[in-house]
Amino acid sequence: MNTNILIVGGTGKTGRRVAEQLKNKGIEPRIGSRQALPSFDWDNKDTWVNALNGIEKMYVTYYPDLAVPGAKEAILSLTYLAKELGIKKLVLLSGKGEVEAEACEKIVMDSGMDYTIIRASWFNQNWSESFFLDPILSGEIALPMSDVLIPFVDADDIAEVAATVLLDDSYNGEIIEVTGPELITFKDVINIISKTSNRSLNFYDITLEQYINGMKQVQIPNDVIWLIEYLFSHVLTNPDNQQVVNDIERVLGRKAKSFLEYAKDTAKTGIWNQAKIK
Repeated sequence: MNTNILIVGGTGKTGRRVAEQLKNKGIEPRIGSRQALPSFDWDNKDTWVNALNGIEKMYVTYYPDLAVPGAKEAILSLTYLAKELGIKKLVLLSGKGEVEAEACEKIVMDSGMDYTIIRASWFNQNWSESFFLDPILSGEIALPMSDVLIPFVDADDIAEVAATVLLDDSYNGEIIEVTGPELITFKDVINIISKTSNRSLNFYDITLEQYINGMKQVQIPNDVIWLIEYLFSHVLTNPDNQQVVNDIERVLGRKAKSFLEYAKDTAKTGIWNQAKIK
């Protein structure tokens, strides 16, 4: 089936969910990933033209984050190419409270294409599909800044918003901020996961320096360490990130999913109980 919507990062946390949302509406999007045909690889610009050919609208996520070195240049090149190829609209997933991400947003906003920017808070799914899963499985969670209030947002909600604004031009030119419906701390998160998964989880409040040293000891890649240190030191503590915004309700006509709802649904999958089986 022919398609005119490309999802860059189409196998990622939000990208694959946006694809699902569109398929449910009878639209078969083109998936932008290294494994797809045609393939899309951020590190190989030769793949970009084939992936973007014939596309009218695109949803763009940059892995691992718009804040990392090189992201701005990549977004600039992709946006320029999209304009050259006649793409009419770009929906960019950005991060709340990230100065570098805002520089990437500005590139899209100044491109002359129609656009919608989606600024997201930290994902609920970081605890089940990303870097916080291993500590949960081990039962020993050590994190800094345990009292910082965070409006964790669900990736399903982000995807539904993204699919909606891709198809509905009334959101063109808007910055939509997506957060969960409440502010919670890491301590709250561990308590909720502990209760919903029926597990005894131990939480330790440590310094950011201890956290970074711990990651180095287990040989986490340097670029990942850099990103996590940046997110903890600059993003979590940004006052913009400690606010609940009701844009999900405005776009979808329903409340954003709470962390408790996410945790109940995720606990049913058994992902947090794998440690018991091993």
